Amino acid sequence: MNASWLHRLCARHCLARIASVGLSLGLLLFGASAQASGQLAAQAAPIRFGILPIGSAAESLEQWRPLLEELQKRLGRRVTTVSVSSYAGLSGAIGAQRVDVAFLSGKLAVEAVIHQHMQVFAQFVRSDGARGNVAMLVVRGDSPIRSLAGLLANPGRWRYARSEQLSVTGYTAPEADVFAPHGLNSDTFFANVQVGDHQSNLLAVVNREADVASSNNPDMDLFRHNFPGEAAQLRVIWQSPLIPSGVLVVREGLATELRRQLTAFILTYGNAPGEAGARERGQLARIPDLGGFAPQNNRVLQPFVDMQYVLLRQEAEHGQWVSPQARLARLAEIDHDHQRDLQKLLPQ
Repeated sequence: MNASWLHRLCARHCLARIASVGLSLGLLLFGASAQASGQLAAQAAPIRFGILPIGSAAESLEQWRPLLEELQKRLGRRVTTVSVSSYAGLSGAIGAQRVDVAFLSGKLAVEAVIHQHMQVFAQFVRSDGARGNVAMLVVRGDSPIRSLAGLLANPGRWRYARSEQLSVTGYTAPEADVFAPHGLNSDTFFANVQVGDHQSNLLAVVNREADVASSNNPDMDLFRHNFPGEAAQLRVIWQSPLIPSGVLVVREGLATELRRQLTAFILTYGNAPGEAGARERGQLARIPDLGGFAPQNNRVLQPFVDMQYVLLRQEAEHGQWVSPQARLARLAEIDHDHQRDLQKLLPQ
């Protein structure tokens, strides 16, 4: 581990610590200078924007800051951010109605739409035009794990670094596509399981603190940018089919005109002609692999509902039950819940 790497790692963790302390105090406010100049409506409630962390909370906040400052100017209204260090933290803030607009991954968006009175209005478009990402399982280049078959052939031997269960690429996709079809559960298959953010999990593999980590292509790109030497030591042994990319959701109760203005800003951002458009695209490029936003609705979330359904059924079918009747009852419950969630997501 060289001094340069230690310096960058220290800087990154210091940023995360600063973010953690600041976030515990509540919302972070943009645009103090604009406030002071009287350009914002002092009596209007702020727009509260939730940011799903890619990398650390501090990195995500800095990546979104220029875009949100421009949104504040366009609306003539304060924009505050709810930037958290975990998926569960953001879900809790949405459930407590402390968020008006949010950038979410698919599984978190399903929870927000079905249970927390949010609606999808836009989807991320990657810089290459794709509207999706892939989940990955990653090992060191010198690892004895040479393939997915080699990983699965040795239960109880390897150490796993994954994301929390609300993460699609960091938990659900590998579980549904790799482990459950073989009658396996990652929590019992591995000798040890540690849960962290994507960047920390990749570092754990580099540092030989874990043998395999779950990740995705945006976080791998960010890791290559932050730690190019360390990224060169990693090797992908599995990747999923394309998974629909993250979405923006808005609170159902947001005033109609404000919602219209917000939606118009987001969907046209980066499309202006000339220097203005170039500047906007530069701001978008600060957010990993983001090329722009496309209009979208709740229907884009159906693949995530279906993925969770497949995972739950596989777990029930391979599980141990006290009786055949108990197994059938669980399968019937899973089928019922799936149909209920689809009806909420895709109203007739």
